[in-house]
Amino acid sequence: MAEAERVIGTPDSAGADEAGADETAVPEERPKGRRKIVALFLVAVLAYLLDLGSKMIVVEKLEGHEPIKVIGDLLRFEAVRNPGAAFGMGEAFTIIFTVIAAAVIVVIIRLARKLYSLPWAIALGLLLGGALGNLTDRIFRSPGVFEGAVVDFIAPAHFAVFNLADSAIVCGGILIVLLSFRGLDPDGTVHKD
Repeated sequence: MAEAERVIGTPDSAGADEAGADETAVPEERPKGRRKIVALFLVAVLAYLLDLGSKMIVVEKLEGHEPIKVIGDLLRFEAVRNPGAAFGMGEAFTIIFTVIAAAVIVVIIRLARKLYSLPWAIALGLLLGGALGNLTDRIFRSPGVFEGAVVDFIAPAHFAVFNLADSAIVCGGILIVLLSFRGLDPDGTVHKD
Protein backbone atom coordinates (compact mmCIF):
# COMPACT_ATOMS: atom_id res chain seq x y z
CA MET A 1 0.00 0.00 0.00
CA ALA A 2 2.82 2.41 0.88
CA GLU A 3 4.34 1.78 -2.56
CA ALA A 4 1.02 2.63 -4.25
CA GLU A 5 0.77 5.84 -2.26
CA ARG A 6 4.34 6.75 -3.18
CA VAL A 7 3.64 6.15 -6.89
CA ILE A 8 0.36 8.08 -6.85
CA GLY A 9 1.96 10.87 -4.82
CA THR A 10 -0.74 11.44 -2.25
CA PRO A 11 -0.20 13.85 0.63
CA ASP A 12 -0.37 10.95 3.09
CA SER A 13 2.68 9.38 1.46
CA ALA A 14 4.77 12.56 1.67
CA GLY A 15 7.72 11.85 3.85
CA ALA A 16 6.82 8.15 4.23
CA ASP A 17 10.20 7.06 2.91
CA GLU A 18 12.05 9.39 5.27
CA ALA A 19 10.08 8.28 8.30
CA GLY A 20 10.66 4.59 7.53
CA ALA A 21 9.70 2.31 10.39
CA ASP A 22 10.19 5.02 13.02
CA GLU A 23 6.89 4.98 14.92
CA THR A 24 7.76 8.22 16.75
CA ALA A 25 8.02 10.29 13.57
CA VAL A 26 5.72 13.28 13.60
CA PRO A 27 3.32 13.17 10.66
CA GLU A 28 3.76 16.04 8.25
CA GLU A 29 1.06 18.69 8.10
CA ARG A 30 -1.34 18.23 5.17
CA PRO A 31 -0.45 20.56 2.27
CA LYS A 32 -2.64 23.59 1.84
CA GLY A 33 -4.02 22.38 -1.48
CA ARG A 34 -4.07 25.84 -3.02
CA ARG A 35 -2.36 24.61 -6.18
CA LYS A 36 -5.04 21.95 -6.61
CA ILE A 37 -7.85 24.52 -6.48
CA VAL A 38 -6.00 26.71 -8.95
CA ALA A 39 -5.55 23.69 -11.24
CA LEU A 40 -9.28 22.91 -11.03
CA PHE A 41 -10.23 26.45 -12.04
CA LEU A 42 -7.55 26.67 -14.76
CA VAL A 43 -8.82 23.45 -16.37
CA ALA A 44 -12.42 24.66 -16.01
CA VAL A 45 -11.65 28.05 -17.60
CA LEU A 46 -9.72 26.41 -20.45
CA ALA A 47 -12.52 23.90 -21.14
CA TYR A 48 -15.14 26.67 -20.94
CA LEU A 49 -13.28 29.06 -23.25
CA LEU A 50 -12.58 26.35 -25.83
CA ASP A 51 -16.25 25.37 -25.80
CA LEU A 52 -17.50 28.95 -25.95
CA GLY A 53 -15.08 29.92 -28.72
CA SER A 54 -15.90 26.87 -30.82
CA LYS A 55 -19.64 27.52 -30.49
CA MET A 56 -19.21 31.16 -31.51
CA ILE A 57 -17.32 30.08 -34.63
CA VAL A 58 -19.92 27.42 -35.43
CA VAL A 59 -22.83 29.86 -35.09
CA GLU A 60 -21.07 32.47 -37.21
CA LYS A 61 -19.53 30.31 -39.92
CA LEU A 62 -21.42 27.01 -40.03
CA GLU A 63 -25.03 27.60 -39.04
CA GLY A 64 -27.22 27.66 -42.12
CA HIS A 65 -24.48 26.14 -44.28
CA GLU A 66 -23.68 22.64 -45.50
CA PRO A 67 -21.82 20.38 -43.05
CA ILE A 68 -18.04 20.27 -43.39
CA LYS A 69 -16.53 16.83 -43.96
CA VAL A 70 -13.50 16.48 -41.70
CA ILE A 71 -12.65 12.79 -42.21
CA GLY A 72 -14.67 11.59 -45.19
CA ASP A 73 -17.98 10.18 -44.01
CA LEU A 74 -16.58 9.30 -40.57
CA LEU A 75 -16.56 12.81 -39.08
CA ARG A 76 -18.14 16.08 -40.08
CA PHE A 77 -18.90 19.45 -38.47
CA GLU A 78 -22.60 20.25 -38.59
CA ALA A 79 -24.38 23.00 -36.65
CA VAL A 80 -27.28 21.59 -34.64
CA ARG A 81 -29.35 23.27 -31.91
CA ASN A 82 -30.17 20.75 -29.18
CA PRO A 83 -32.93 21.78 -26.72
CA GLY A 84 -32.76 18.41 -24.94
CA ALA A 85 -30.11 16.40 -23.15
CA ALA A 86 -27.65 13.96 -24.67
CA PHE A 87 -28.72 12.49 -28.01
CA GLY A 88 -31.51 15.09 -28.29
CA MET A 89 -33.73 13.37 -25.72
CA GLY A 90 -35.86 15.25 -23.22
CA GLU A 91 -36.62 18.39 -25.20
CA ALA A 92 -39.50 19.22 -22.83
CA PHE A 93 -37.17 19.21 -19.81
CA THR A 94 -34.73 21.98 -20.75
CA ILE A 95 -35.34 23.85 -17.48
CA ILE A 96 -34.62 20.68 -15.48
CA PHE A 97 -31.31 20.21 -17.32
CA THR A 98 -30.45 23.82 -16.53
CA VAL A 99 -31.12 23.27 -12.82
CA ILE A 100 -29.07 20.04 -12.84
CA ALA A 101 -26.12 21.81 -14.50
CA ALA A 102 -26.30 24.62 -11.94
CA ALA A 103 -26.41 22.07 -9.09
CA VAL A 104 -23.35 20.26 -10.48
CA ILE A 105 -21.46 23.56 -10.58
CA VAL A 106 -22.35 24.33 -6.95
CA VAL A 107 -21.32 20.84 -5.78
CA ILE A 108 -17.96 21.06 -7.57
CA ILE A 109 -17.23 24.50 -6.11
CA ARG A 110 -18.08 23.24 -2.60
CA LEU A 111 -15.93 20.13 -3.09
CA ALA A 112 -12.99 22.29 -4.22
CA ARG A 113 -12.37 23.34 -0.60
CA LYS A 114 -11.35 19.75 0.26
CA LEU A 115 -9.34 19.12 -2.90
CA TYR A 116 -5.76 17.87 -2.45
CA SER A 117 -5.47 15.61 -5.52
CA LEU A 118 -4.28 16.95 -8.88
CA PRO A 119 -6.00 14.18 -10.91
CA TRP A 120 -9.27 14.97 -9.13
CA ALA A 121 -8.71 18.68 -9.79
CA ILE A 122 -8.36 17.95 -13.51
CA ALA A 123 -11.45 15.72 -13.55
CA LEU A 124 -13.59 18.21 -11.65
CA GLY A 125 -12.24 21.06 -13.76
CA LEU A 126 -13.37 19.27 -16.91
CA LEU A 127 -16.82 18.69 -15.40
CA LEU A 128 -17.07 22.30 -14.24
CA GLY A 129 -15.95 23.77 -17.58
CA GLY A 130 -18.32 21.52 -19.53
CA ALA A 131 -21.27 22.22 -17.25
CA LEU A 132 -20.61 25.97 -17.49
CA GLY A 133 -20.37 25.75 -21.29
CA ASN A 134 -23.73 24.06 -21.70
CA LEU A 135 -25.32 26.17 -18.94
CA THR A 136 -24.25 29.31 -20.82
CA ASP A 137 -26.17 28.06 -23.85
CA ARG A 138 -29.21 27.20 -21.73
CA ILE A 139 -29.29 30.70 -20.25
CA PHE A 140 -28.33 32.93 -23.19
CA ARG A 141 -29.41 31.21 -26.40
CA SER A 142 -32.88 31.19 -27.96
CA PRO A 143 -35.70 30.46 -27.41
CA GLY A 144 -35.23 32.09 -23.99
CA VAL A 145 -33.60 32.21 -20.58
CA PHE A 146 -33.24 28.72 -19.03
CA GLU A 147 -34.78 27.22 -22.19
CA GLY A 148 -31.93 27.82 -24.63
CA ALA A 149 -30.81 25.17 -27.08
CA VAL A 150 -27.21 23.96 -26.81
CA VAL A 151 -25.04 24.35 -29.92
CA ASP A 152 -23.70 20.96 -31.02
CA PHE A 153 -21.45 20.49 -34.04
CA ILE A 154 -19.15 17.44 -33.80
CA ALA A 155 -20.93 14.74 -35.82
CA PRO A 156 -19.23 11.34 -35.98
CA ALA A 157 -20.83 8.77 -38.28
CA HIS A 158 -23.54 6.68 -36.60
CA PHE A 159 -23.39 8.68 -33.37
CA ALA A 160 -25.08 11.70 -31.82
CA VAL A 161 -23.89 15.25 -32.52
CA PHE A 162 -22.07 16.81 -29.55
CA ASN A 163 -19.82 19.73 -28.57
CA LEU A 164 -16.60 20.36 -26.64
CA ALA A 165 -18.51 20.86 -23.36
CA ASP A 166 -20.02 17.40 -23.73
CA SER A 167 -16.54 16.00 -24.43
CA ALA A 168 -15.15 17.68 -21.29
CA ILE A 169 -17.99 16.28 -19.17
CA VAL A 170 -17.51 12.74 -20.52
CA CYS A 171 -13.70 12.86 -20.09
CA GLY A 172 -14.08 14.24 -16.56
CA GLY A 173 -16.59 11.53 -15.71
CA ILE A 174 -14.35 8.76 -17.06
CA LEU A 175 -11.40 10.14 -15.08
CA ILE A 176 -13.50 10.20 -11.89
CA VAL A 177 -14.47 6.55 -12.41
CA LEU A 178 -10.81 5.58 -12.96
CA LEU A 179 -9.69 7.51 -9.87
CA SER A 180 -12.42 5.85 -7.81
CA PHE A 181 -11.35 2.39 -9.01
CA ARG A 182 -7.76 3.22 -8.03
CA GLY A 183 -8.99 4.25 -4.58
CA LEU A 184 -7.83 7.86 -4.81
CA ASP A 185 -10.14 10.27 -2.99
CA PRO A 186 -10.46 14.02 -3.76
CA ASP A 187 -8.70 14.82 -0.48
CA GLY A 188 -5.63 12.97 -1.77
CA THR A 189 -5.95 9.93 0.44
CA VAL A 190 -5.96 6.38 -0.85
CA HIS A 191 -8.55 4.00 0.55
CA LYS A 192 -8.77 0.24 0.31
CA ASP A 193 -11.99 -1.68 -0.05
